Amino acid sequence: MVYRRTPAVQARLDAQRALIVQGATAVLSRDGFAGLSMAAVAGEAGIATGTVYKQFANKAELVAAVFDTVVAREVDAVRAAVAEGDVVQRVSAAVETFAGRALKNPKLAYVLLVEPVDAAVDAQRLRFRRAFAASFASAIAHGVGDGTLPAQDPSFSAAALVGAIGEVLVGPLAAAPPAERVIPELVAFAVRALGVRPDTL
Repeated sequence: MVYRRTPAVQARLDAQRALIVQGATAVLSRDGFAGLSMAAVAGEAGIATGTVYKQFANKAELVAAVFDTVVAREVDAVRAAVAEGDVVQRVSAAVETFAGRALKNPKLAYVLLVEPVDAAVDAQRLRFRRAFAASFASAIAHGVGDGTLPAQDPSFSAAALVGAIGEVLVGPLAAAPPAERVIPELVAFAVRALGVRPDTL
């Protein structure tokens, strides 16, 4: 007979998993990937180290879960930011949301964006960069469609913008606190790079 978890047992395991991910996020925010250990996460979450291992086989698997939780939330925020307005408003909101949220927790953002981890995490980074780029692409396509932007491939331009923003953020994130000019400069760069006509600003 195959054992099936009851809803109550599954709910308890899900809550435990969420607590562990929350603990790992706190450790990463404070100490980076180099300071992450199963014991540190267990201490942060107030549980036994063995409990962490019951949910996650290793650090890479745990970091992957943090990515799924934290970065998915950031992607959703950027998606929401580009939902309304003209192209300048949408692109500006996307940049401000992407960069602004990263700069509020620079240590964690640095871990998620660039800190060397392993190949599995790099694959996740690529997947989420594409998700961020898709949000930018929708804003760019809107601008091309209404004539505010010159003809261009929205996906190509979006990927270039996300790459440029990530590269610019690496310096401020690694050397927190960030410069106050970072977000305004990034917004101005994005608008110029997309070719917004001066008469539309």
